[in-house]
Amino acid sequence: MKYFWILTVGLALTAPLAQAQTTTPATGNVPAASISAGQRKAAEELLKAANSEQNLTVTIDRMLASQMEQNPGMKAVEPEMRAYITKYMSWGAMKEDMVQLYAREFTEKELKELAKFYQTPIGRKTIEKMPQLMAASMEIGQRRMQEHLPELQQAIAEKMKTQAPTEDK
Repeated sequence: MKYFWILTVGLALTAPLAQAQTTTPATGNVPAASISAGQRKAAEELLKAANSEQNLTVTIDRMLASQMEQNPGMKAVEPEMRAYITKYMSWGAMKEDMVQLYAREFTEKELKELAKFYQTPIGRKTIEKMPQLMAASMEIGQRRMQEHLPELQQAIAEKMKTQAPTEDK
């Protein structure tokens, strides 16, 4: 459970864009070769307008700091964790995949409209607030999981009691 946050760091990159995905139908997995130069450029512009690189960096830093605060014993491995995250989840490591993802899922026109939105005052506010909202929502989720963990443990224990032990042959 203590490494759960690593899985959620990637969400920071796409968080400002997630709302748009709920209202735009996905076009399916389109091979990179079929993505037009215009789509690619529009996807790059959208990710730039959404301040994806900075949001990812801020979120990674916040998550790492939160993890160290919650688990002080992990402070000794912070450099290794940061190196791992930088290697696999930094903007440099993920940019091309994110460009491809958005170029596959949105038309060039949709990408341009999204970029235009993120340049408006409410779009800029959304981008500025997203790291805090993501961190707070993850804290809510973790707290709820911890609060209700005994319920899960009890359900598992009850299920295990009803399972007949298997014999090794």
